[in-house]
Amino acid sequence: MAGPVRQPIDISSLEKYIEKNVADIKTPITLKQFGFGQSNPTYQITDARGSKFVMRKKPPGKLVSKSAHKVEREYRIINALQNTDVPVPKTYGLCEDDSVVGTPFYIMEFLDGRIVTEPHFPGVSPEERNEMWHDAVRTLAKLHRLNPASIGLSTFGKPTGFYNRQINTFTQLGDAQSVAKDVETGQAVGKVPRFDELVQYFSDPKSQPKDRGNPIHGDYKIDNLVYHRTEPRVIGILDWEMATIGHPLSDLSNLIVPWTITAFDTSRRNSHPAFHPFNHPAGLPSRAQCISWYRDVAGWDPAPEIAWGTAFAMWRDSVIFQGIAARYAVRQASSEQAKKVGEEMKPAAEICWKLVEQAKEQKSLAAKL
Repeated sequence: MAGPVRQPIDISSLEKYIEKNVADIKTPITLKQFGFGQSNPTYQITDARGSKFVMRKKPPGKLVSKSAHKVEREYRIINALQNTDVPVPKTYGLCEDDSVVGTPFYIMEFLDGRIVTEPHFPGVSPEERNEMWHDAVRTLAKLHRLNPASIGLSTFGKPTGFYNRQINTFTQLGDAQSVAKDVETGQAVGKVPRFDELVQYFSDPKSQPKDRGNPIHGDYKIDNLVYHRTEPRVIGILDWEMATIGHPLSDLSNLIVPWTITAFDTSRRNSHPAFHPFNHPAGLPSRAQCISWYRDVAGWDPAPEIAWGTAFAMWRDSVIFQGIAARYAVRQASSEQAKKVGEEMKPAAEICWKLVEQAKEQKSLAAKL
């Protein structure tokens, strides 16, 4: 929900920009800011007629990461998808002039719909629950079947080698994070369990999925979707900050993670008891059903490669958890919550190893057929 502005901007300067560049917005405007947790400050604009819009901008001040907060990239992919069947907010323009509100920003449509934070969709009918999942999967498949060049995204990312680049990045991160020492105890964070074995497995071309290069969201999950207020359909995908050209298996593996983790342990972070086979609420589809729905629209079958993809996703998560543990060790992240999240490194790696064993077994059986 939008509330008081926590990071003020020059409204009169913004109004002057709007008057010259965005005819659909009538000044004067009022401004609210959306909730905490947004890496890029996000504001709700209400114009003189009561119409609502959204503005996303880079954070003020010096940025810690040069690769993060690229609102220009967010705008580019949302704008590229305007005339496709992938539901995204309508765009109204990108401003790269820092003098207007202090940083680059873009303006898009405000989607008046439902954002659901629990992926088992509590409080809806079984039929609606099933169709809401179906449309989430269908929407992702529509994105992945697009040819980047056909929508002006041929230079949005490298067309090949996505997973090898990810392996290089996360291997370097894992090695660097492992040596961080706790400022009080002097104890090192340590390596992700079976780290070297896992890197060797994922790096083996014989085990890797067929290389693909499609537009990917980078963080595709239920709470990054906006659903119609009364109908079980997606009206928009949000938070495109991590979008690139990459392997579609990564998005699909991220979407089905509630089934992946819950199958091993219902107490782990990102697990959901409702996704345990004995707890499925009526209408919640199976993991296999989601993969089948995806195949029907995307035009390729991820089933033979999904075991590798979900294992890789868990390895990546274990390195991310290690990074949080490293930041806690040096007290860059000092909360008790950060400590708890960092402790997920070893359980995540254990699940990853079990998934790798399953992937190996699946590949071995397929080779015998």
